[in-house]
Amino acid sequence: MHLTVVSSLDSQCREAATERLGRTHANSVVVLHDLLDGSLVLRRVYRNGQLFERGTTILEHGCLSCTVRLDVVPTAERLAACGFDHVVLGLPPGVAAVMAVAELCTGLSRPAVIDNAVLALDPAELDDHIWDRHTLFESGFTSMPQDERTSGEFLIGEFGHVDTVMAYPGLGAVLTGVPREGSPQWVSGVELLGELAPHASVAGAADDFRPGCFDPAEAAARNRPGVVRVPLAETEGSFRTVLHRAVRPLHPGRFREALPRLAVGMHWMRGRLWIASAPTKRIAVQGIGPRIWLESTGSWMADSTEAASTAVGPRAEPGADVDAFLDWHPSHGDRGTVLAITGRSEDVDDAEIRELLEGCQLTEAEMTMDAGAWDDPLELSDAL
Repeated sequence: MHLTVVSSLDSQCREAATERLGRTHANSVVVLHDLLDGSLVLRRVYRNGQLFERGTTILEHGCLSCTVRLDVVPTAERLAACGFDHVVLGLPPGVAAVMAVAELCTGLSRPAVIDNAVLALDPAELDDHIWDRHTLFESGFTSMPQDERTSGEFLIGEFGHVDTVMAYPGLGAVLTGVPREGSPQWVSGVELLGELAPHASVAGAADDFRPGCFDPAEAAARNRPGVVRVPLAETEGSFRTVLHRAVRPLHPGRFREALPRLAVGMHWMRGRLWIASAPTKRIAVQGIGPRIWLESTGSWMADSTEAASTAVGPRAEPGADVDAFLDWHPSHGDRGTVLAITGRSEDVDDAEIRELLEGCQLTEAEMTMDAGAWDDPLELSDAL
């Protein structure tokens, strides 16, 4: 059985993408799930573009994960048993592809291949989504009041996991009747996509689609907190991504003061920090539009028992932190600060970011101080 998972925020984009994906195999079926008010799951099944099944289920606990576990997975199982070779799963808006893939891999009784994880999106709305302060519930994307994710947080998470972004005009374009494909907002959004998801294939209605390219191991590596992936080459355009490194620990007070200036105008900030007040802790930083936060992801690999026992660092094993091995230094191992910032070209000043980050590093005199000397620890919570 082959599966294709489609996530979205816009039902119009989702339906256009799933309809196309349903034509990639001769014996395909398309399933659209929606979680409505009152914990009601609406399920529609299409074959060759024609609706041949419509059903509803009331969940005892109506949430996005329950919808996937109790309806999406059983439906895929049932359709595979009916003899369909390829099932396209259009997830309810706001359901992350990574959640669905995990549930499918553990919940199905028969072997299945995930051909593609696809995000359906209207590029003309991408910039607004990134900067929207409202939650998915407040914006009407989900029926779950407790869902506090913003649209930007959802999309950045999806960019890390999917292999393909399918670009289609959204519901707003259909309701207003205003063409979007080829508009300045559309072109700008596609360009921003290239900075936020440089690994992904972007396919419009007239573009080729590359089936069967989902790599779960690579998707997991991209999504590890603190990991940085940037475009291979910088191009002249409306958006750009800058990458900077600091080899010494950061002074917690100076970094706290510099963080708002680093974040001004950024669409996406991501990376890992080596903070002097917590020298053994690998701190991940992520900023999406108006939100930025820090979290501890455990100890540096250099502080592990295995690393301490060898001069060349720990052995690379499946599932290991690839960045740690690529960045390994003879004296400080994988410890260090790596920060990438994506934003509009006029807002992202390479020299200013470098100066700010270098100014946060400990001086030679401060390097001799004990970690307990810092009386201004950086809180691992929302900084802005």
